[in-house]
Amino acid sequence: MNVEKIIRNNPVGIPEPVGKYTHITKIPRNAELYVTSGQIGIDKNGLIPDDMNEQIGNTFENIQKVLQSDNLSPDNIIKVNIWATENIDWQYFDSKWEKLFGTNYPAMTIGYIVKLGLPEIKIEIEIWAAKI
Repeated sequence: MNVEKIIRNNPVGIPEPVGKYTHITKIPRNAELYVTSGQIGIDKNGLIPDDMNEQIGNTFENIQKVLQSDNLSPDNIIKVNIWATENIDWQYFDSKWEKLFGTNYPAMTIGYIVKLGLPEIKIEIEIWAAKI
């Protein structure tokens, strides 16, 4: 019996990832695709804290809530796009990243940009997921 699953791979012959991501993710045919709007660091009261790490923590909480709303888990995540307007504290970010993914990393892109949709937003994370 052939069980379809999401496959993550770092191909031989190219440099290892420089971060906690996978170079390529293969999604089986007929999988349902989910794309989120960018999740930001807004808290449950509708406030966006000034501190970048607080925004990162809130963003990861919001990602988990969005996933749960459609019965998705971090294993369903196939691609993550991260946009930030200031330097990311990678030690803090990675602690949240590893709590969400363990070591089953999705494909990822990170970009530093001048600004996001509102002046107080410092980080926005977009998720692509697939369910088989």
